[in-house]
Amino acid sequence: MTLDYDIIVIGAGHAGCEAASAAARLGSRTLLLTMDMSKMAAMSCNPAVGGVAKGQIVREIDALGGQMGRITDRTAIQFRMLNRSKGAAMWSPRAQCDKTRFSEEWRHTLENTLNLYIWQDAAEELLFETVPEADPVAGAGSEWASRTASGAASGRRRIRGVRTRMGVEFSCRAVVLTAGTFLDGRMHCGTAQAEGGRAGDAASHGLTACLQAVGFETGRMKTGTPARLDARTIDFEALEPQYGDENPAKFSFSPDTEPVREQLPCFLVYTSPEVHETLRGGFADSPLFNGTIRGIGPRYCPSIEDKLHTFADKEQHQLFLEPEGRSTNEYYLNGFSSSLPWNVQWEALHKIRGFEDLHIFRPGYAIEYDYFPPTQLHHTLETKHVSGLYFAGQVNGTTGYEEAAAQGLLAGINAHRFLAGKEPVVLKRDEAYIGVLIDDLVTKGVDEPYRMFTSRAEYRILLRQDNADMRLTPLGHEIGLVSHEQYAYFVQKKSSVESLISFARRQSIRAAEINDYLKSIDSEPLTQGRKLSDILMRNNVTFETLRPVLPQLDEFVQTNAISAEAIEEAEIQIKYRGYIEREKFIAEKLHRLESIRIPDDFDFHSMNSLTIEARQKLSRIRPTTIGQASHIPGVSPADINVLIVKFGR
Repeated sequence: MTLDYDIIVIGAGHAGCEAASAAARLGSRTLLLTMDMSKMAAMSCNPAVGGVAKGQIVREIDALGGQMGRITDRTAIQFRMLNRSKGAAMWSPRAQCDKTRFSEEWRHTLENTLNLYIWQDAAEELLFETVPEADPVAGAGSEWASRTASGAASGRRRIRGVRTRMGVEFSCRAVVLTAGTFLDGRMHCGTAQAEGGRAGDAASHGLTACLQAVGFETGRMKTGTPARLDARTIDFEALEPQYGDENPAKFSFSPDTEPVREQLPCFLVYTSPEVHETLRGGFADSPLFNGTIRGIGPRYCPSIEDKLHTFADKEQHQLFLEPEGRSTNEYYLNGFSSSLPWNVQWEALHKIRGFEDLHIFRPGYAIEYDYFPPTQLHHTLETKHVSGLYFAGQVNGTTGYEEAAAQGLLAGINAHRFLAGKEPVVLKRDEAYIGVLIDDLVTKGVDEPYRMFTSRAEYRILLRQDNADMRLTPLGHEIGLVSHEQYAYFVQKKSSVESLISFARRQSIRAAEINDYLKSIDSEPLTQGRKLSDILMRNNVTFETLRPVLPQLDEFVQTNAISAEAIEEAEIQIKYRGYIEREKFIAEKLHRLESIRIPDDFDFHSMNSLTIEARQKLSRIRPTTIGQASHIPGVSPADINVLIVKFGR
């Protein structure tokens, strides 16, 4: 007996949950295959969502119709807008979450999603077939589907199903693989080793070998997690509290969620030379240093032993003590990830101020796992080797819940659209951080676990967290993930923003009306009347501070019921207008390269005018446009000019 579905999503981490939710809500009969139904979107590492660049990604997920932002709002225990003292392009939302409730909320959401079914078991084998020439891929009416069909017709494999550890066989037309750290996962704590995808969970075997057999390249990566601490044994009076924002915002643009109430504090903690000395005493037994761990670790989220090795002259490192929920005594020590022997961790932790009587629930550990270099993917996240097979999350060499969720969302969308014969959704680098993420993975590959930074984006002023809905909600509505009600709410907000900007540009302000206020904030008084928008260009001048001074402004805001979110968006657009227009101009110039397509079967080795490195890189990665080719390391501007001459006519 074989059970039949349109799409099977393997793994219920952050990528898998978003992929399954999106595919099912769009109308595909979807199966979510997971080894443990009680750990949907488990927060295996820190109990938080967002942060620098990551918060922007979550806002984009929400704007497209994904779930992460809503679930974060419903389970948040603290909210902070990071980098508020910097420009708006750097503002980054971050929330501490109740990790148990976060997982429970995801499970409730998925169990009540139409077209979505859940099966608890381990996937052990992917089933393939070779496409006959006369058997077109679904949806051959589109240019994209025709291209896919022609690739398949030349003997390309396509997915046909999944077989599980319990011997159950499922048939399907698309698979989204989101196995996280579980593929042949191995945990390390000092000299001790154990198989597992994370503490308490078994590793997944079979899939890596199955994919290697059909030509996939694989590698090993490493990540880690710190000890979990018992709050009853911590002297919080000795620690420095770090509170959430006084007026917290939220992640979701939807009116269905609210900002967090009754926030819990985090705490700042510091190591010392005595702590460092104890930790260094365990380096001989560190699997990180003695050659036991061969996987590549994350440079930007290093273990405590990595920090001591890299920054040997530093006498202290700042750590963050974070609550894991409202109803638990478990705390997460951010910045103290370690694979040192448990007794070394224990001794070192007890030398930290406030931890003198500490008890830990479990020590930190490192985990090695298999991944697939993402240059083996199209920008749709479909694999180049197998039609209908999509990869998302840590299997692509990324790290972080947010990066995984974003990939899962796009993979789920594109798997559905593949089956429906519709054009895929591929976000450009000037449209979303998600576009930067996927383009980086596919064109540049990874040599360490990839995480997003604002510095990776060329168009940071365009890709702000505040305008993610302006950029992406129309697309989310068009593809079917943003409801009509949510879209109507967005249209109203957009109208409010535009009307307030228009009001500010046409409203004249007399010097006598504003000069007392300007003097009070040490700003140069006016010598003649100016437009309200000109006054807003000044530092420390905002709509909110002007409302008590300018009755006509306050009346306009109240009469038109303009929300605080719309006011902030209008203000940012006014203040950064010049920068925004300049980045748009640059992006539009580069769009021409994205419109010049490269034939799928083009032989780059036949072009002797390209450098040898460019020919090798282009042949391996196979970009579909000159714009994509321009992002590949080793492809020079001169090489791009050669391609423009060849294909730009």
